[in-house]
Amino acid sequence: MKQARYWLLIAAAMLLLPAADAQAQQRKPGAKPPATAPKPPPTAPPAGGAGGDVGDLDAPGGAPGAAGADTGVPPAGGDTGAPATGSSGGICEIDPSACPKASDIAALSNKNVRADVYAVQQIYALRRGRVELMPYWSFSLNDQFVSHLGPGLGVNYYLTNVLAIGFNGTFHQPFNGDSDFNFQNRRATRLAVPLNEYQAAGTVNFTYVPMYGKFSGFSQFIFHYDGYIVGGVGALRTRPIAVIDPDNRKFDYDWRLAFSLGIGLRVFLNRWFAVTGEIRDYIYVEQLENTNVAATQAQQRDPSTWFGDKPLTNNVQAQLGISMFLPFSWEYRLPK
Repeated sequence: MKQARYWLLIAAAMLLLPAADAQAQQRKPGAKPPATAPKPPPTAPPAGGAGGDVGDLDAPGGAPGAAGADTGVPPAGGDTGAPATGSSGGICEIDPSACPKASDIAALSNKNVRADVYAVQQIYALRRGRVELMPYWSFSLNDQFVSHLGPGLGVNYYLTNVLAIGFNGTFHQPFNGDSDFNFQNRRATRLAVPLNEYQAAGTVNFTYVPMYGKFSGFSQFIFHYDGYIVGGVGALRTRPIAVIDPDNRKFDYDWRLAFSLGIGLRVFLNRWFAVTGEIRDYIYVEQLENTNVAATQAQQRDPSTWFGDKPLTNNVQAQLGISMFLPFSWEYRLPK
């Protein structure tokens, strides 16, 4: 028993001797630390960030827990590890769809660029000091019994870029049309309404342009437009159509004082040519045929018995045409 105790004491002394020797070397000044085996390279964490390691998402490579995973203790200063080497990093690795591909760059390089289209530019078509020629075709909108068609021409001189004075005239005589329905209805029912036809119309106008803008069309072109208000005074040359007693009555054309008011729109195709649409109301006092027929033959042939009411009439006309500005070109004069 006593020998066994001695052997146990000797074994314990041999185990404690290396630890005591290492502590003595650490206390000795200028002593070198003992050599240690190199650390194995850190292993990559499992997919999905399993394992609880915290990494720097802003580090190149974007691998969380790339440094300090072997000790589990973060370095001083709050950094969780050094950035991994051998990786370019950037948004392309986080979201590959956000980076252009070689095929996209080739397609963009071959795309035609229209460098002559500008979002902001000077007034496309100046009007001041220019003459506008506006041929058009006119047709009535609010007369359901007879149509008033005809060609016309407008001439305007722009005193400023928004104000013009001019004249327009329309020729109607060969284009008035009484519908076949009216004729058949009159003959079958012996009922009729007074009708009138126009020979010509002319007015002196003032034009004001309060609106100007542009819009995109056909995905390639920018069209410039302006909207205008027009008003004036002139005359209409009209006469009644003999439908109540056509055997005895025959009317001549006569002048009617007329006032006009309308709105229009111009769409420019270039700096001197535009497509124009306009709606204008001609307001005048019309002379209608008498709906009553005199009793005797002599009275029926008396022109004083042919005329009836004189109502205030609104003749609403639509005009479609073109505008040509003279001269064709100009030079901008910038303020000094």
